Amino acid sequence: MDPNLKYTRNIGIMAHIDAGKTTTTERILFYTGRTHRMGEVHDGNAQMDWMVQEQERGITITSAATTTFWKFRGEEYKINIIDTPGHVDFTVEVERSLRVLDGAVAVFCAVGGVEPQSETVWRQANKYGVPRLAFVNKMDRPGADFFGVVHQINKKLGANPVPLQIPIGAEENFRGIVDLIRMKAIVFFENDITGSNFEITDIPAEMDEEAREWRGKLIDSVAETDDTFLAGYMDDHDSFTEEQILSAIRRSAVSGRIIPVICGAAFRNKGVQSLLDAVVAFLPSPVDIGAVKGIDPRNDNEIVRHPDDQEPLAALAFKIATDPFVGRLVFLRIYSGILKAGDTVLNIRTGKRERINRLFQMHANKQNPRESISAGDICAGVGFKDLKTGDTLCAIHKPILLESMDFPEPVIGVAIEPKTQADVDKLSLALGKLAEEDPTFQVKIDPDSGQTIISGMGELHLEILIDRLRREFRIECNQGVPQVAYKEAITIAAEFREVFRKQTGGRGKFADISFALMPAEDNIRGLQFISEVKSGNIPKEYIPGVEKGFREAMVNGPLAGFPLERLKVILRDGSYHPVDSDSLAFEIAAKQAFRKNAVKCNPVILEPIMSTEVITPEEYVGDVIGDFNRRRGKVEGMETKAGSRVIRAKVPLAEKFGYVTVLRTITSGRATSTMEFSHYEEVPQEIAKRIVEITKGKIF
Repeated sequence: MDPNLKYTRNIGIMAHIDAGKTTTTERILFYTGRTHRMGEVHDGNAQMDWMVQEQERGITITSAATTTFWKFRGEEYKINIIDTPGHVDFTVEVERSLRVLDGAVAVFCAVGGVEPQSETVWRQANKYGVPRLAFVNKMDRPGADFFGVVHQINKKLGANPVPLQIPIGAEENFRGIVDLIRMKAIVFFENDITGSNFEITDIPAEMDEEAREWRGKLIDSVAETDDTFLAGYMDDHDSFTEEQILSAIRRSAVSGRIIPVICGAAFRNKGVQSLLDAVVAFLPSPVDIGAVKGIDPRNDNEIVRHPDDQEPLAALAFKIATDPFVGRLVFLRIYSGILKAGDTVLNIRTGKRERINRLFQMHANKQNPRESISAGDICAGVGFKDLKTGDTLCAIHKPILLESMDFPEPVIGVAIEPKTQADVDKLSLALGKLAEEDPTFQVKIDPDSGQTIISGMGELHLEILIDRLRREFRIECNQGVPQVAYKEAITIAAEFREVFRKQTGGRGKFADISFALMPAEDNIRGLQFISEVKSGNIPKEYIPGVEKGFREAMVNGPLAGFPLERLKVILRDGSYHPVDSDSLAFEIAAKQAFRKNAVKCNPVILEPIMSTEVITPEEYVGDVIGDFNRRRGKVEGMETKAGSRVIRAKVPLAEKFGYVTVLRTITSGRATSTMEFSHYEEVPQEIAKRIVEITKGKIF
């Protein structure tokens, strides 16, 4: 195993929109010497927001990767950083980054606290078991409340936050932090705008008692979560060395039992060096994470790969980007082995070999060529023929299939067409490239109208993609009105029989099936197929044809042709003809059976429901709630935060188009809102009837 691997950190910066992720990353790059000037999001020159759309809008759209170095206690650490988006429409970027990261920094706004997207990214990090630390940013802003944010992390996220620092002052008086491990004060110089200079001094006398209280809480929390530390704590809990405390915090943080919390103001360059120290001190290296588990595709046995250069290669493709100079860039996390430029590797999904022409270590959208990349590292490669997000690459004679990623279904679609006939073929190619990059972006042709329908996670998502068509591919498009991605479901179970018989001059077709249609369990997506056929009634080789028929039939629901999200089919019995029956006959029988009988199972239309949070001054609360009621929304709660009211509601996506403009109007531009997909819910009957009429009549 590479002894230097313990000095590597693969981390992501994650947070709600506007909590200061990209600003924090820019400061990290400055202090580690990666850049010599600090980019600003609001000036449109942030290094990590390299897309034109990101610089114009001041938001992060794609997760950018960079590699930098930081010295801590005499050792140099290599830090691979991925700056992820905060806007919910780009949640897939966060999902695929967390899948390959070893640790994460969760940035919280000291004023806003735990906001909706903070909760979403936290759940995603829980899903992949990613250890994290919390950075309470914007301590210099009016309304900053460090301890309030710590309380919210505990209550709203169900985490165990443990402050390692407490702030000296707040808002415009924020001038330093108390390090509870060393029991020293770090005071920032008032006139030093770079934040590079600070003074380590004694804790101010007026804060001595408070610092001792929080130091005691820190020691208690670590003792509760670390048995080794607890043994010493029982003997004498005042005699710990700084080294012992650091080691115990690291063990508890890497195991996810505690969330270390530190604070600062990234925009004012305060506290970023402490954050870098915390990243290398408390977040895991690939060695701490240990072996990755996978499946041997030859026999379905579980196998492991250790983060070691001597092991066979195992890598996961977690992102695909189109670069104007080098073509398709595939971002890879190397879990084991060494990947060299010019190597031929196996893609498990396709079963085909792929040759890697060149390898790069990334800095945002700049590539630094490398001859080889070792285990535990993150890189980008070019030269692949057929590679998708989530694909496993491995040594040809030592195959392994790593766990892939699940991506949410798009909830909104829009019809587009090129403005000139000459761009028709170009549009098809461009959409194919964009769909390769983004698994939550889908393209399909409407079979009735022949229109090209693009689908995504929200209005902003589609707006950015259409903008990219114009700028990157030089294709101007006309677009239709956004359409909601409705689904259908059956609500009752029923038993049916279907006989398919077709006689032609030669050999005919025959299939006979008895089956039950019913709603699937809530936690199952797609088709849940169970065969109860007694041996011999239907040959085993024909049963997959029945399953395939039902699966394909689910694409068009019985009411308005929307897809079914889930369905359970139990194949009870059937019969076959020794000459006329084959797998295709049973597949056709299943499709016909669904078309005829699904309508008898009380089908309903489902619509996407969005979790919405509005932060508004007190005087507009009545208007905001009244507007929710008009939109078929259900208000679920209200609370006061930093002098404003926070209203949480569930609202159908169909009623949310253009909502931001309306909200600005009714609150004189003083309210803000966030929205994310929550779940699908049955559409009221009168609205469902109208949707069916519109869809059948194609009144768009």
